[in-house]
Amino acid sequence: MALFDRLKDQAKNLQQQAQGRGTTTGGPGHGGSRGGSRAQLVGVLKTQLGSLKTELKSGAYRDASMAMCALVAAADGHVDASEMQQMESLILGNEVLQNFPPEQLRQRFHKHVDQLTRNFPQGKAEALQEIAKAAKKPTEARAVIQTGIVIAGADGHFSQAEQMILREACTTLGLQPAEFQL
Repeated sequence: MALFDRLKDQAKNLQQQAQGRGTTTGGPGHGGSRGGSRAQLVGVLKTQLGSLKTELKSGAYRDASMAMCALVAAADGHVDASEMQQMESLILGNEVLQNFPPEQLRQRFHKHVDQLTRNFPQGKAEALQEIAKAAKKPTEARAVIQTGIVIAGADGHFSQAEQMILREACTTLGLQPAEFQL
């Protein structure tokens, strides 16, 4: 746990340094971010997640992460075939998610995407219920949000819809969105 705390402090320091230099390129009202502190944060979060790989092997983390990834993918209200393929590639290439069999990840991700595309409000409620199961373990709860940010930031752009979904997931998990620059 001490390693996680140290990495979290490093991320906060990096965030403060970037804000002090005025390099933040996104945030509320800007429609997204390309580079600057957001890209650095995604890099730090990837490192943090990698360092926690041995701790993140529970079914609750797996299921919550797949629900989070589906919410990020469907944040704008739809998911096309190319976006599904790109998201699946990001999921299967994620170092921490390699703890789980690829077919389990695909199955859970597709289940949530299908629910979200059929009935977004109901699918969102079900995905958030799945995410809430990770709240019992703070390390897993933070890792679910970090996974969502890494997946959302893979293209270098955070849409307002993605930021809103990530903030809602933070609230569901009892975490402060500001901890993740959201």
